[in-house]
Amino acid sequence: MPYKEKKIEKLYYSIGEVARMFDVNTSLIRFWEKEFDIIKPHKNKKGNRFFTKQDINNLQLIYHLVKERGLTLNGAKKKIRENKEDTTNNFEVIQALTEIKNLLVQIKDNL
Repeated sequence: MPYKEKKIEKLYYSIGEVARMFDVNTSLIRFWEKEFDIIKPHKNKKGNRFFTKQDINNLQLIYHLVKERGLTLNGAKKKIRENKEDTTNNFEVIQALTEIKNLLVQIKDNL
């Protein structure tokens, strides 16, 4: 039986890794952590922040609302507070459509 390498997914991401994921400064991640109560990273004794997959998903939602849709911080807070489920569903649909568009463009380029 051939050996299959198991895919290991990280449980925690450092603030530097998260900042690189979104191509922003770590100070912006810390600022959003203070502003939005849905982001709750774990902190060790030294105070280093470790973000879970759920924190990263919440940061993706905030990034989408603030950076891509152009909402103010107060507008993004209000949208998340009032109907987080609808906002999350809309974001997931947008992500899926973007992936489909990229796939179609890639297919078109290969023709």
